Amino acid sequence: MVPVLVSSKLKSLLIPLTRVVVFTGAGISAESGVPTFRGQNGLWNEFRVEDLATPQAFAAHPQQVWEWYSWRRELISKITPNQGHSAVAHFERFFSSFCLVSQNVDGLHDRAGNQRILKLHGDIWEVRCISCGLRRMDFRPVLSPLPPRCECGGMLRPGVVWFGEMLPSDVFERAVRETQSCDLFFSVGTSAEVFPAAQLPGIARQHGAYVVEVNIERSAAAHVAHEVLLGKAGEILPELSACLRGALAGPGSELAG
Repeated sequence: MVPVLVSSKLKSLLIPLTRVVVFTGAGISAESGVPTFRGQNGLWNEFRVEDLATPQAFAAHPQQVWEWYSWRRELISKITPNQGHSAVAHFERFFSSFCLVSQNVDGLHDRAGNQRILKLHGDIWEVRCISCGLRRMDFRPVLSPLPPRCECGGMLRPGVVWFGEMLPSDVFERAVRETQSCDLFFSVGTSAEVFPAAQLPGIARQHGAYVVEVNIERSAAAHVAHEVLLGKAGEILPELSACLRGALAGPGSELAG
């Protein structure tokens, strides 16, 4: 593996008092084997959004929608967080002010140990009653019967944001506030093509944060980044995590560059 080359500016910010936001997309989970929605092998090349991920689809064919989400839940249940997820969890323990903003619904950040997470698109392990509004977590890979029912008798739906639905306003507003007040903003594994979340790197830069993109290829928001580190999150982030230990230990444990 080629050593990660980072700037002296980024190194200077890897101290506990730096206020940090990490913004993650599908790329970090793809490295664990979670299928992405876009790109050459994306799920939307095989399935129709209109059939599976809209309120209208659920209203018309709830069992079909649930069968697809049940397949995804079972698949994700067999996948483990990778070293990129572990590094982000280490960031949370290291920086005194830290927020993780994620577009992913797979729960891998939770399993890696992160607790301060703003989930823009919800959580596939949450179920929500369309009748009484009850929300709860259900980590069983396979729910039976389908569609599952609430204690009140109402139908449960996956706790994710579907196409045609707004992001949870309180969650996105918090994400914007955290982004506006941070010193260092990491954009990791996101194409920056899904709005309004794709606005966050630009908001960070506008408010004075140092913006770092970590991705296998330059995203649509790469032009707003001060620094672009090309490669896998599971390789780059652990090296940055090691640099954090070096910051505490003093000279002698730094990255190349």
